[in-house]
Amino acid sequence: MIKQTEFSLPAYPRGFHLVTEEVLHQIGPLPVEGLLHLFIKHTSAGLAINENADPSVRVDFEAFFNRLVPENLPFLTHTTEGPDDMPAHVKSVLSGTSVTIPITGGHLNLGTWQGIYLCEFRNYGGKRKLVATVYS
Repeated sequence: MIKQTEFSLPAYPRGFHLVTEEVLHQIGPLPVEGLLHLFIKHTSAGLAINENADPSVRVDFEAFFNRLVPENLPFLTHTTEGPDDMPAHVKSVLSGTSVTIPITGGHLNLGTWQGIYLCEFRNYGGKRKLVATVYS
C-alpha cells in the first residue's frame, strides 16, 4: 500500500533545522514496516539525515556550506534573485532533495543520534513544500 501526503513546513531562517517531529506530525501513524520517502519541492533548500543531539553540528554545517559555496562569486550569472540564490541552488544539489528512511515497528528506524534536517539555504526561503510517501 502507498500513502502520499503533501504538506508545508513553516518558514525557517537560513541554516540546518531538525524537523523530524514536525514531519511525523504531518504524516500521521506509520505502518508496522515499510519505507518513508521524503521529497522537498524546491531548488534552494534540501533534506538530510544527521546528528540530532548536539546543536553545534548544525552550526558547523552552516559554516562549512557557506565556506564551500560563498555568496557574491564574481563568475555567477544567475544573480537576479539576490546574492544568496545561486549559492542556495548549488548547496541544494550537494545536500540533495530527498531522504528515504526504513520504518520498523511503526517507527522511523533512525540511528540513536539521527534526525531529519531541513537545509534552508536562502536568507528568506519562506514555507517549504514536502511530499511524504509511505510504502507499506
